[in-house]
Amino acid sequence: MKRLTPDLLVIGAGSGGLSVAAGAAQMGADVILLEGHRMGGDCLNYGCVPSKALLSAARRAAVLRQGAAPGTGGDPVAEYTAAMAHVAEVIARIAPHDSVERFESLGVRVIRAWGRFISPREVVAGDHVIRPRRVVIATGAAPLVPDIPGLAEVPYLTNETLFDLRHPPEHLLIAGGGPVGLEMAQAHLRLGVPVTVIEGDRLLGREDPELAALLSDRLRAEGAEIVEAARIARVAGTAGDIHVETEAGATYGGSHLLLALGRRARTDGLGLEAAGITANGRGIRTDARLRTGNRRVYAIGDVTGGAQFTHVAGYQAGVVLRAALFALPSRARSDHIPRVTYTDPEIAQVGMTEAEARAAHGARLEVHRVDLAQNDRAVAEGLGPGMIKLMAVRGRPVGVSIAGPQAGELIGIWALALARGMKLSAIAGLVLPYPTLGELNKRVAGAYFSARLFDNETVKRLVRAVQHMLP
Repeated sequence: MKRLTPDLLVIGAGSGGLSVAAGAAQMGADVILLEGHRMGGDCLNYGCVPSKALLSAARRAAVLRQGAAPGTGGDPVAEYTAAMAHVAEVIARIAPHDSVERFESLGVRVIRAWGRFISPREVVAGDHVIRPRRVVIATGAAPLVPDIPGLAEVPYLTNETLFDLRHPPEHLLIAGGGPVGLEMAQAHLRLGVPVTVIEGDRLLGREDPELAALLSDRLRAEGAEIVEAARIARVAGTAGDIHVETEAGATYGGSHLLLALGRRARTDGLGLEAAGITANGRGIRTDARLRTGNRRVYAIGDVTGGAQFTHVAGYQAGVVLRAALFALPSRARSDHIPRVTYTDPEIAQVGMTEAEARAAHGARLEVHRVDLAQNDRAVAEGLGPGMIKLMAVRGRPVGVSIAGPQAGELIGIWALALARGMKLSAIAGLVLPYPTLGELNKRVAGAYFSARLFDNETVKRLVRAVQHMLP
């Protein structure tokens, strides 16, 4: 066995692990990166990249189909095959950025093997025993496959196998009405695939119901069968003929079943007990500095069981770099982290939803809404439906919810506002180009001040008094 003693060992070459390894190596640390499967992790191979590529291809296919003359809409099988080929091409174009060669060029030693703790200070990987100064666990998460009666005997898809398809399902059953399930539902609908979504609670249960309803209505209008408050009791069937029965006794049939029921942290085989690291049902437990129970070991990203987004892993990578390389008391926050469901309309959120804000702030809370139809750019381009909702307390935003085109872009300024503790006056005072969707942000911030300025008798008396004083 070869013994290695780097400054930093990173276990997992997903988005978080790659960010840590690249940053540390470029700042002069001796870094080893372990990856036993695919470089780039879930985001590149099974998550963000392929799903957004498929959504883009499906959107273009739908636009072309709508513009075609009746009966000349194209071949659905060819469209689906081309869309999946586009997904593979996009992954291939981005892959070099996450490749072994690139990271070795940055000074990272990449070992293609799984890592396992054999003591609080040592990790074995292949024929190497590694004793680093610090360790970062960034092994991510895997699709959750619950113990549903009959599921083990039925072929099913997850986000890790869906993108291997080259021919469209005759009818896609989707178990789960969260972001993954709904993004894939809309992509397949627009590629001509009948879709049934079965959700145990309500669609996008974490999001504002008012905004989630806009998406639900859109999916139904595009042909989706959506079943809410329907817990799955059992699954049966064979390839091409699958049946899902709910606890209420209803049965739904399809050719393929996609599981989109959540994710579980990848901790199997890490030897956490040997390292003195505790994991629960959600993932590895960490403190505000992202340290595990072993003071030399940090954990970031999906493996911690927190918000499972690439941008969260990247943010946490920065927190760990400051702590591990410079011994700074860096702490992670979550109140300023945005999230987006990339459907049409997009659903974006940062900070508290209206329900969360009402529970936290009570009568101090003010809620202001602006509909997409009040934006000239949206009207000019025929966009909609959509809206922006601002939750504010004493002149500062505590949460913003957006539904509509480019919601993921529009939410950025509010993520900055929450991160920096900015006042609404800063947003309302912006001068933005006209006409742009960005004016929605300025308008909803201005709505906070409208009542204070335009419906305020004191202000009106002051204006009249000043006018009488002027020559």
